[in-house]
Amino acid sequence: MPAVSSYDLVVIGSGPGGYVAAARAAQIGLSTAVVEKDPFFGGTCLWRGCIPTKALLENAAVWEQTRDAKAFGITTGEVKLDFTAVMQRKTVVVRKLGKGVEGILKRNKIATYQGYGRLAGRGKVSIATSDGAAATLQAKNVLLATGSAPKMLPGLKADGRRVVTSDEIVELKTLPASMIVLGAGAVGVEFASIFNRFGTKVTLVEMLPRVLPIEDEEISAELAKILVKQGIAVHTGVMAKDFTVTPEKVSVSIAPAVGSGGVSVLSAELLLVATGRGPLTADLGLAGTSVKLDRGFVAVDGYMRTGEPGVYAIGDMVNTPQLAHVASAEGILAVEHMAGREVRPINYDHVPSATYCEPEVASVGLSEAKAKERGHDVKTGKFPISHNSKAPILGHTEGFVKIVADAKYGELLGMHMIGPRVTELLAAGGVALTAEATVEEIYRTIHAHPTLSEAIPEAARAVFDHAIHS
Repeated sequence: MPAVSSYDLVVIGSGPGGYVAAARAAQIGLSTAVVEKDPFFGGTCLWRGCIPTKALLENAAVWEQTRDAKAFGITTGEVKLDFTAVMQRKTVVVRKLGKGVEGILKRNKIATYQGYGRLAGRGKVSIATSDGAAATLQAKNVLLATGSAPKMLPGLKADGRRVVTSDEIVELKTLPASMIVLGAGAVGVEFASIFNRFGTKVTLVEMLPRVLPIEDEEISAELAKILVKQGIAVHTGVMAKDFTVTPEKVSVSIAPAVGSGGVSVLSAELLLVATGRGPLTADLGLAGTSVKLDRGFVAVDGYMRTGEPGVYAIGDMVNTPQLAHVASAEGILAVEHMAGREVRPINYDHVPSATYCEPEVASVGLSEAKAKERGHDVKTGKFPISHNSKAPILGHTEGFVKIVADAKYGELLGMHMIGPRVTELLAAGGVALTAEATVEEIYRTIHAHPTLSEAIPEAARAVFDHAIHS
């Protein structure tokens, strides 16, 4: 362990919130240390979440495009999927980015400690290592960034063979012939999309009335229609119960979540439980401090301060959107605040949401329903991706762009998309919201042709019923 044991900031957790916060703290002159319980730095997002999942999604896209190459005038021989090689490529990507995180910490001269960190009294963090060693660090400020873990349903246990969470599924050794996915949020939908394209028979089960329940209703409806067309069985508004796990398969009973109805039994080789994540706030030494918990989440103010002086918390362990980019933004906010910089609390209405299934889904700002709840007189504009000139060039024409605007002044309230590469287009909506742009300013901005981005000003024009290509 490093010889120095006193720091301006000690960060517990090295995920996209923790390591980004540490790097920013070092940039502005704070002596900084990071404590990580895992043998690697980068957290769940890098090793068990965002990055391995997106690597697998890219493999699925390449596999699909290779099979369909004849449509582009390319003739190939027999095409085979090597699932072992797919998983090996995923691991190479993850390890490379892991080295990148280590490099960031090293370049910024951030002290690193491998071990389990806990609060140990005012201004102190204790570290226990796997070999029984211990250390105590002095800290003017402590940033809690311990993240979250997948939730498991009562009566089930992830065994890595028949029942898995997002942690275990990225380490599968063989491709399952069939799979049930419980939960149709971003995680569930992404894995359903991956394995369906790899050839697995996928059944998607959601307790709420629609897939991607946090997205705009029209987007959810369009995605559900496309998933069914792709061969995924979709069951929404149903409750899963009565699980039976045998060495050969998993069986699940489903029944309507609301009202009465018949019970159906689903069976598959693999069950993926993707019903949410819970904050990792146990055993952090919070007892006896003024840190308050709310349903397991650490309570913070707009500057990410807890009730305990000098202790901040960010990321999945606080009750804000459980997204890597949110954790990073919160980490930067927290360290700039503790350093005395002028900062503004995060506007969570402007947090972008991205789901990397096929087709992709992306949104930022208020949905149509949420805007109406807030009292806005709403106007919307939609533009079909099929009418965009770049879409048929790519061979992907499903989806649309939807803009939600205030009717009186034309202020942009939200941008919602489903279609090819829309997660890359989404930043335009975020910039427009931050700049408080109007719909007119969006469609009067010249967009290059032919690009998918042209769908955005067309949707903006559609708000006033004068889209050119609809």
